[in-house]
Amino acid sequence: MNGQAHILVFVVFSQLFGCGCSHEAEKDQPIVADKEVNFSHDHPKLAQVLARVSDGYGGVDYPWLQENPDGLNDYLNLAGRVSRGQYQGWSRSERMAFLLNVYNAATLRLMAEHYPIVSIKNIGGIPSVWDLKVVSLFGGKISLGYLEHQLIRKEFQSPSVHFALVCGSKGCPILRQEPYNAQNLEKQFTQQARSFLNDQVKNRVDLEKKTVYLSPVFKWYKEDFGKSDAELLDFVAIHFPEAEKSAIKRGGFRIIYTKYDWNVNSAN
Repeated sequence: MNGQAHILVFVVFSQLFGCGCSHEAEKDQPIVADKEVNFSHDHPKLAQVLARVSDGYGGVDYPWLQENPDGLNDYLNLAGRVSRGQYQGWSRSERMAFLLNVYNAATLRLMAEHYPIVSIKNIGGIPSVWDLKVVSLFGGKISLGYLEHQLIRKEFQSPSVHFALVCGSKGCPILRQEPYNAQNLEKQFTQQARSFLNDQVKNRVDLEKKTVYLSPVFKWYKEDFGKSDAELLDFVAIHFPEAEKSAIKRGGFRIIYTKYDWNVNSAN
């Protein structure tokens, strides 16, 4: 192996395995949980941030968030002080809204800290961004992946969460201009599902070809939406316009998955 080849191998090795070192976002110590925190389920601190940074159409003002991090940090610090005991005393809807908001807030902070970037995937490497322990919760540090799969999906077993969680990408559901809250959670889920499924870039119905084009989200988490393509089609049909809904219900449609857009969902 010549000298240039040695250098190339070293560069590739460093890019691959250098990312396995401690990530900057992981260096913060976990927040100490309190026995009882004065926590409002209207999530006012997060509400102020979302109203400012989300354009309501999927775009996020990351530069502003990067320059004005205090509101988001205050919210995540407050959420991090909530103990598991206090959390378990809340209603199911309160717990669900809380974890969804923490996930989205942590994702926003991670994106803002690294902006400008092309994709959230560029933040990680080995391990991936979803394996970095960047979320303070219940007195410890966990990853976004753990929060999604081991807490949110496992505890609630609801397909609706996939229309609520954001990943800083154009392919994900839009970031609402308000937090999720227990009182309006089901209404918010319905709005998110309808918005996501009626985005023609991500999902659409071709009546002539009897084909439903769906976001890869429905492939990645297929078990959350049904045991078969037929059950998945039944699930998505209710969110399409009446003519398309009726046609899908009559049967004979196939599914083709669209391409997921991992480019950053910046509003700028």
